[in-house]
Amino acid sequence: MARLKKMMWIAGLWRLAFSTSAVLLTLAGCSREEDKKAPETRPVRAIVIEKSKIGEIVELTGSIQPENEAALAFRIGGRMIERFVGVGDAVRSDQILAKLDPQAELNGLRSAQARLTAAQGRLREARSNFAREQSLLARRYTTKVKFDQAQTAVETAQSDIEDASAQLKIAQDRVGYTELKADLPGTIVARGAEAGEVVQAGQMIFRIARRGGWDAVFDAPARLLRAAPRDARVDLALTDEPTVTAVGRVRQIDPQADPSMRTFRVRVTIIAPPPAMRLGATISGRMRLDPSAAISIPATALTESNGQPSVWIVDRATMTVSMRNIKVQRFSADSVVVAEGLAPDDTVVTAGVQSLHPGQKVRILDMP
Repeated sequence: MARLKKMMWIAGLWRLAFSTSAVLLTLAGCSREEDKKAPETRPVRAIVIEKSKIGEIVELTGSIQPENEAALAFRIGGRMIERFVGVGDAVRSDQILAKLDPQAELNGLRSAQARLTAAQGRLREARSNFAREQSLLARRYTTKVKFDQAQTAVETAQSDIEDASAQLKIAQDRVGYTELKADLPGTIVARGAEAGEVVQAGQMIFRIARRGGWDAVFDAPARLLRAAPRDARVDLALTDEPTVTAVGRVRQIDPQADPSMRTFRVRVTIIAPPPAMRLGATISGRMRLDPSAAISIPATALTESNGQPSVWIVDRATMTVSMRNIKVQRFSADSVVVAEGLAPDDTVVTAGVQSLHPGQKVRILDMP
């Protein structure tokens, strides 16, 4: 009897162990089925696309330069004995700016005057001889040869007069060239020589900014020029004194980029510059790019597919993602302006793009 009870107890233990194993296997199978039926949901951040009607504002730093400037130089060489103006001085038209030692040119002038006086004396003598020979020939008291010689002498003396007069004019001009004058009113911005120096003809003595217009000059990248409106307005302000402001219009863009910086020189005409804006001062320019409708997304939303820029689009109905190629208009440090590929009300993933795959189910954070 005791043996029978022992055997029944052992059988009960086996049945219990078998039932437990079966339950565990059943639970494990259910867990695997649930894993298959419940794919992983990724948390992401996203934005809803809207078109912006306000163009991007860019700011550049440049300098104030004259719209027109010219280098002034003596037409002849010599020793400069006087300088009447310096850098920063305003000058008027025909004002004498500097002088050369005129002694050599004055000597040349006196020599030319003496040659002209001698030529005039020879012309009077030749005319007198010609008149006498003409009278004698009429009475047949001289020969035709002597008459012709007297006539030739008059013509030669007249040519000498013309040559001496031209030489005198040259000598007078050279005396005038010893004075350097301003051809137009303006401001002296550079000086190339001092009194006492021997200068060469054509050597820059002064650089003058002609009155009539100042430019704010900037070096701009090509992408900025492509996005700028044709008749761009630029708000200008002194860098060290932002309260001193003015308005400018783009006047000229160099057709060729700087070979080292790969930027283009842009000249902006300053309209009615205030007195505090001086030549050479550092100036800041703010310009609004083309305000036509554009789509901008954070740079973190950008990824790549088959070598093309792409973004992840969220289907709000199924909360799954798909990849879409886009065309980028321009880049900046923290944003991307999209030319094609997105439309208003598209939902674009902006954070978590590296862990997604097509059809991935997502959960959007911090978004209604």
